[in-house]
Amino acid sequence: MITVVGSMNMDIVVETNKLPEKGETILGKEFNTFPGGKGANQAVAAARLGGDVQMIACVGNDVFGKELTENLSHENIDITHVSISSEKPTGIANIILSENDNRIIVIPGANNDLSTEHIQQLKETIQLSKVVIVQLEILPETVRSVLEICKEFNVPVVFDPAPAQYFDPTFIPYIKYMTPNEHECEQLFGLNMEAALEKYPNQLIVTLGKDGVRYFDGKEHIKIAGINTNVVDTTGAGDTFNGALGYALSEKYELKDAIMFANAASSLSVEQLGAQAGMPSKEDVEKRLSEIYQ
Repeated sequence: MITVVGSMNMDIVVETNKLPEKGETILGKEFNTFPGGKGANQAVAAARLGGDVQMIACVGNDVFGKELTENLSHENIDITHVSISSEKPTGIANIILSENDNRIIVIPGANNDLSTEHIQQLKETIQLSKVVIVQLEILPETVRSVLEICKEFNVPVVFDPAPAQYFDPTFIPYIKYMTPNEHECEQLFGLNMEAALEKYPNQLIVTLGKDGVRYFDGKEHIKIAGINTNVVDTTGAGDTFNGALGYALSEKYELKDAIMFANAASSLSVEQLGAQAGMPSKEDVEKRLSEIYQ
């Protein structure tokens, strides 16, 4: 079982040819809503690949909350431990797409009602997991509670340290794999990427978007090359990477093979609009890998 502990949001997406200047009003191209939240995205990514996935999260007692839980259920994800807040609305993410990039504002809402008490009640469920995936769109104290349980029972954690401003360096000893992007890496560690990688061998995995992935294996710097693809929407690419990495590790892939697998999955995810829409199947990923390494 892969356990994902984290956020569930409704993504409210606006497409525009240009970003407005301060005080400027412009006409956009498209408006859509998509199921999202880093936690839910990572759960869907792992499930699409064939993983046995359960979600631990909190949504509001509203239309968005109902839609998000139904979506996870449709993806064959166990939603037994998705709780419903009686006080806060479902979280949302306001996403602006322009010029093949995105800018995102997250309103946590009910995600902040996922408490340490809730996590402690699920201690036995968490300790039976093959891999736990967690991010920082839930309260830091809740994240710490998850990490402490995983450390106690030797459950490997794939940790997405985003949003980076909520990262606590004291989390590091509890984490098996950290997966910041290049910008987050410098923000988190105050070091250039090479120095940070060398400080955390086989633990720090830095994603570089179209330029691939890097890590340090204790002897040398390993670079997994980027994959050329037709980019439509980069929203969810990092979540796909984390979900796919968690899946591959749960299937006992060696670290380098797991990273290559996740890199290929991420490259497929950007080819459709919406964080979850382009998340691939295992067959899709294996096909792309065979095309690259034939």
